[in-house]
Amino acid sequence: MRKPTLIAALLFGFASTALAAPKTVTLSVPGMYCAVCPITVKKALSHVKGVARVEVNYDKKEAIVVFDDTKTKVEDLTWATEKAGYPSKPTGPAKGEAQ
Repeated sequence: MRKPTLIAALLFGFASTALAAPKTVTLSVPGMYCAVCPITVKKALSHVKGVARVEVNYDKKEAIVVFDDTKTKVEDLTWATEKAGYPSKPTGPAKGEAQ
């Protein structure tokens, strides 16, 4: 009798992960002042659980992050950059991304 419940729970877990749509947020990172800064920012963001992709633009002083909002929040992303020495803030609300 326990088997059907376990199977249903596992299927629900896989389905909820599969249904999670990735979100994209642009973070303003004004403290980047040299060519190495974007590498540090990207590395810090890449280590946050749920982050799928990070693009850092030194000229615009911003980072674009694609993440799973069931695993992390924008606050976790800004905390990661701050911990690395580069405080950041979102330039707008996180946007959903169709796949």
